[in-house]
Amino acid sequence: MKLAEALHLRADLQKRIAQTSERLKLNAKVQEGDSPAENPEELMEELTRDIERLQELITKINLTNSQTKSEGITLTEMIAKKDTLSLRTSILRGFLEEASQKIERYSTKEIRIFSTVNVRDLQKKVDDLSQELRLLDVKIQSLNWTVDLIE
Repeated sequence: MKLAEALHLRADLQKRIAQTSERLKLNAKVQEGDSPAENPEELMEELTRDIERLQELITKINLTNSQTKSEGITLTEMIAKKDTLSLRTSILRGFLEEASQKIERYSTKEIRIFSTVNVRDLQKKVDDLSQELRLLDVKIQSLNWTVDLIE
């Protein structure tokens, strides 16, 4: 199985676990004389099986990520870099949006508001970070489809 397939399976399992959890909650109580729509014991067994399978899958994914290298960098390091680049880019985009907003004055007596940064330079920096993020994401996706999951 390729790493990308395992990642897809992990996402499916996580959705299934969330759905089973909701089904379990819906069948936690019934009115006297009624029976639940689904057997809670069977749902708990299903939930246990899925969670155990998820644990096995996460372990294999993490082992694969930590042992897969490209250009001397592990996939785990690439993912960490991608996550932090994404965070940094998102924060800077929000700051840039604030810094580039024009404040309209209705008279010359109102206080003038100025940006605290050079918006053009910051936009260039955000654009460069976004491109770096895209290239890194492509590299990670490529590895995901070429690397076999460690069994």
